[in-house]
Amino acid sequence: MYIIQHRVLFFWITGIILASALGAIAFFGLPRGIDFTGGSLMQISYQTELPPLATIEAQIATVPLGAVSVRSAGTNAVSIRTRTQTPAEHEAILSAISSTASTTELSYTSVGPALGSQFAAKALWAIFAVVLVIVLYITFAFRRVSRPVSSWYYGLTVIAILGHDLIIPSGFYAILAHFTGVQVDALFITALLALLGYSVNDTIIIFDRVREHLAHNEKTNTKESFDLTVGKSINETMTRSINMSLTVVLALGALVLFGAQATRDFGLVMLVGVIAGTYSSILLAAPLLVPLANRFAKK
Repeated sequence: MYIIQHRVLFFWITGIILASALGAIAFFGLPRGIDFTGGSLMQISYQTELPPLATIEAQIATVPLGAVSVRSAGTNAVSIRTRTQTPAEHEAILSAISSTASTTELSYTSVGPALGSQFAAKALWAIFAVVLVIVLYITFAFRRVSRPVSSWYYGLTVIAILGHDLIIPSGFYAILAHFTGVQVDALFITALLALLGYSVNDTIIIFDRVREHLAHNEKTNTKESFDLTVGKSINETMTRSINMSLTVVLALGALVLFGAQATRDFGLVMLVGVIAGTYSSILLAAPLLVPLANRFAKK
């Protein structure tokens, strides 16, 4: 019952965290990668010591490409982002870089602007479709639970929780992008979609226990306050939720620490999202039902 009794405190803490995340997104922004804007991405490995990035930028500047981004990608490799390159420009960049050092091109990706904009639209539609299906499913699954909260409000509560679980990792990524230069790519969208499924699974565990207690109370004609029912449901499922999240956190931690550079950012977003999802499922989702029940009672 501690969580239910102090739910207002957790609501305030959540508000502060959300405000910070939204502020980071508004202030730093979420820089889009070539998956969304179009362009070319090269990863170059140096057989010798990695030259200063300024030197590499000066070498690439001999090719008229406009703005170029050069970032470290490990101990002896760099990633180079430019506008969409022609085959001749691509060969010219490789020649300019390898003129003073032995290099190997690890990967090369080129996406046209039209394809990038299509991918961005499809990514937004995918997130919207997943949220809609989740809400409809929860509303249907809880259709027999209408007192003291309508089944639709279980679905609306899940929307609020999913919004929280998307904003927190997005705010973290905005801060990460500001200090490290990472960009929003297909893996970032994949992480958000995976977090939607993970978060709603954790939330449904608690909601389902609330439903079981409400059905049992109605069957046995037990008079129990909704606050007590929700608090009891949280206590009964908390250990399971924390243990399940802990195993995922350990796996993601290993991915972040020992994984390849290409998947490290994905692991970080997932790690922050899983922690945020566990927090919201236990301290937000079910407690939000209590003020809704009080509102219904007043009506």
